Amino acid sequence: MSELLAISSRLPTNVGFSLERLARRGGGEGPLRDGWGVALYQDRDVALLREPRAAAESELVRFIERQTPPSTLVISHIRLATRGAPALHNTQPFIRELGGRVHVFAHNGDMPGIVVGGDVPPGRFLPVGESDSERAFCLLLDQLEAPWRAAEGATPPLAERLGLVAGFAAELRRLGPVNFLYADGETLFAHAHRRRQADGAIRPPGLHVLERRCESEEPALDGAGMTLTGAAQEVCLLASVPLSDAPWQPLDEGEVIAVVQGQTAARHPRV
Repeated sequence: MSELLAISSRLPTNVGFSLERLARRGGGEGPLRDGWGVALYQDRDVALLREPRAAAESELVRFIERQTPPSTLVISHIRLATRGAPALHNTQPFIRELGGRVHVFAHNGDMPGIVVGGDVPPGRFLPVGESDSERAFCLLLDQLEAPWRAAEGATPPLAERLGLVAGFAAELRRLGPVNFLYADGETLFAHAHRRRQADGAIRPPGLHVLERRCESEEPALDGAGMTLTGAAQEVCLLASVPLSDAPWQPLDEGEVIAVVQGQTAARHPRV
């Protein structure tokens, strides 16, 4: 299965960090050689960098480690193709506009029914590629469109958005293992389910979370390739597997959390 990584922080942080650590698994230490991507929020827009090749062999990844500007919200994905050929149009993360915001989505798992099922009518949002992940993203945005339109340029209430994301995640779980990261420019939503573990079995946890408040350099994250500095920096990292020796915590199966500026703002248990 693919691997996910996200960072939400109160102050902008440099993302040379864990992408390097994750990239080693993308064709270096691991089998994930079918593509990689990173989406970095910059004010109202998103810088999206992707390649349908192994991250561990990418000169662009090394450039990102050195040159990418700081961001407060980042989603990254390392791909092992299950649905759709290794190609740019199937490489995550995916982005779309809704309500004047750039929305970002990345998924880990396998949902064959969402592609082969013919009972889902097309909505406003259509996939460009053949992956189950992009199809899921389009269906999620179809469900979120009404509250974003009704908000007329404002952000719909967090409780409403979280409820819709959690309800949609429950629908996806019937199709297969599904872990995803979704951001709307303000909030990062993370859903944990099941993933293939080191022994080959598919079981929880699907995602791990690490929250840190840092007044000075934080050596505990050195193993992830990330050093946090600055006044009262708060950061939340989410990853498929822990990227350091810090005390990462597994998310409960079926749980959805909402993260804002480096802090968990709300949790939605399995429905």
